[in-house]
Amino acid sequence: MHLKRLIVAIVLLPALYFYIMFLPPGYFFFLIVLISTAALSEFYSMYRVSGILRYAGLFFGISVLGISYISRAYLLDVIVAAIMAAMVIRLLFRRDPVSSLSDIAPVVVGLIYISVLFSFQVEIRKFGAEWIVFLYGTVWASDSLAYYLGKGIGKRKLYIEVSPNKTVAGAAGSLIGGTAGALILKAAIVPQLAAESAAVIGIMVGIISIIGDLVESMFKRDAGVKDSGRLIPGHGGMLDKVDGALFAGPLLYWILKFIYVKQGTGL
Repeated sequence: MHLKRLIVAIVLLPALYFYIMFLPPGYFFFLIVLISTAALSEFYSMYRVSGILRYAGLFFGISVLGISYISRAYLLDVIVAAIMAAMVIRLLFRRDPVSSLSDIAPVVVGLIYISVLFSFQVEIRKFGAEWIVFLYGTVWASDSLAYYLGKGIGKRKLYIEVSPNKTVAGAAGSLIGGTAGALILKAAIVPQLAAESAAVIGIMVGIISIIGDLVESMFKRDAGVKDSGRLIPGHGGMLDKVDGALFAGPLLYWILKFIYVKQGTGL
């Protein structure tokens, strides 16, 4: 398992770095659409969403990302239209009203949890490709140290009802890894970011990554599955790999928006 994780990381991380940093924004949008669609498909499989509701949900997810890429001003309208459409589809294509709410709910929750949260990364890319690398680098540093520290010395459970394998030591590793990752990436690709700002962002990302991980674990336990899928050898499904970034993305976007838009100053 560890060897598979290492091999995948060695192959994928450099490729993703060059893809994100040196290709135009449209290519990143295409990548996010693929990742988001794969993660949303896994979520729907977890909750056994099938038929026209499944395909409609995937279409709505792509639509949310598309409108965010074109103009975020209409994002709320698209979300509301998608929710209305999901209800109408359930009404028209299945006459039995029994379990109608349980049929519609996973479609809507998956759309908001995955597609809407991913749309913030489309916005982050507009600040510069380096911030996407900063986001994922910090999250992955947080996740990696949390995993290995939790496995190595973790004994006290963090939230056993949701995730029996998460430990307090792992949570501490998440904060340390996030901070270290942010400081390294600050030096490497965002030198304009002050060291103290990088450290604070790293701590915040470490915290929010734990929350994102626990939220996905909550959904998986509710759905009765161990992994969201098997897409990535040694890593589980796509959703398993991006759960922390889903929550960290909006956080970083709000930080960048506050700094750039509200203050109009550097970092």
